[in-house]
Amino acid sequence: MIPLVWVIIGFLLTSVLFFFLGWVVNNKLGQGKIASAEKLAAKIISESEKEAESLKNQKLIEAKDESIRLRQNVERETRNQRQEIDKQKRKLEFKEIELDRRLNHLNQRETELKKLEQSLKDRNDHLAKKGEELDQVIAEQNDRLMKISGMSHEEALKELKSNLLAKAKQESAQIIKEIKDQARLSANKEAKEIIISSIQRTAADHSTEATVSVVHLPSDEMKGRIIGREGRNIRAFENATGIDMIVDDTPEAVILSGFDPLRREIAKRALEKLITDGRIHPGRIEEVVEKTKKEMEEVILQLGEQALFETGVHGIHPELVKLLGKLNFRTSYGQNVLQHSVEMAHLSGLMAAELGLDAVIAKRAALLHDIGKAVDKETEGTHFQIGADLVKKYGEGAIVQNAVASHHGDVEMISPISALVQASDSISGSRPGARRETLEGYIKRLDKLEEIAESFQGVSKTYAIQAGREIRVLVEPDRISDALADQLASDISEKIQSEMEYPGQIRVTVIREYRSTQYAK
Repeated sequence: MIPLVWVIIGFLLTSVLFFFLGWVVNNKLGQGKIASAEKLAAKIISESEKEAESLKNQKLIEAKDESIRLRQNVERETRNQRQEIDKQKRKLEFKEIELDRRLNHLNQRETELKKLEQSLKDRNDHLAKKGEELDQVIAEQNDRLMKISGMSHEEALKELKSNLLAKAKQESAQIIKEIKDQARLSANKEAKEIIISSIQRTAADHSTEATVSVVHLPSDEMKGRIIGREGRNIRAFENATGIDMIVDDTPEAVILSGFDPLRREIAKRALEKLITDGRIHPGRIEEVVEKTKKEMEEVILQLGEQALFETGVHGIHPELVKLLGKLNFRTSYGQNVLQHSVEMAHLSGLMAAELGLDAVIAKRAALLHDIGKAVDKETEGTHFQIGADLVKKYGEGAIVQNAVASHHGDVEMISPISALVQASDSISGSRPGARRETLEGYIKRLDKLEEIAESFQGVSKTYAIQAGREIRVLVEPDRISDALADQLASDISEKIQSEMEYPGQIRVTVIREYRSTQYAK
């Protein structure tokens, strides 16, 4: 027991000793850490104070720089404002000087106007006085003239008016001549250039249609089969087509004669099919002719579409396209109407483009201008009236309608497009070789030209020359002056336009020549 107690006591003493020793060591270590921490804190505080002082100095420098910059900006703005104020001040001083100068000038003008007004007033008073004296003198002179001439005041006034009217007419005719000459100088050259350029760019071929078609045969033996027994095949063919068939001594050829080109084309195609087939008898003839008529409807439509393609016109009603195709089998003075219309479309489009007008509308109107000729044999009325109704029926615009109706001058034009269509119609129809007419019609046209020119007073002789494209008018020099001669030419041309129908244009030339003849004896 005793050793155990001593062991416990020793253990306790040892524990107390170790505790005391640990406390002492810890106390020493804690005092060292505190001292170290205090040194670190003092160091940090010292560095912070130094950094704060540095930051403070930096901020002071930046503030000074900013203050200097702001002061410079203010000084610069102040200097600019002072300069602007000085500039405005100089302007105001200049304006003030200018206003003073103008005011002085106005005062001077006012003084001059007052003097002029007084002078005019004095002159008016003087003229009024002179006018009264002149009226008195005129009254005295009129009384003397009435006594000398034996004419009353009304008779003398009437004679004076007549003389003044004749003089005014003479002067007005001279003025009209001068105005027309001046207008021609500026417009004629430009118009010629536009027309010549358009014609050169549409140099179309010309073909003159005839009233007969020739069908070539493989041999003369075929003529007998075409004639048939006692000519029955010919009779059946003529009854079915409405075209005369001429079988004569022409080798290996048969002639088809007729004034309707469409019927003649149907007859030609039908006869060529019969010759190729070899079966020629009345029943077969009627069958082939009917079949050919149906095929021609497709051909007509293709011709119309081809014309639209060549001219670049789109959106035409299908019925108008068919009528266009029919124009290929219609002639005017021997000129193919469809070719004529296509050529006109090109001419009108080119001239419209040169003049800054709508070339598309111009082409459209020109292409459809003779559309009435496709049905003029089936409908009463002139072809331009029928055509105007057709284009209106199938939805064409007012400009196209007017161009179709007015291209012969019977209806007033409402658009420059109408004038272009009329001009291109004359150009196309007057090309050399484009048209032909019968001798009888040609002579009647020349006689009508001379008759119209001779219907005017003062005309002594007339001559239609250059195939009716010019009429020369000789006038009596005692009755027609130079100025009135120009007016007479204008009147004759207007009457020709209103009373005649002709291809191209007609030049009217009035010739005034004065001759004085004496004989030496």
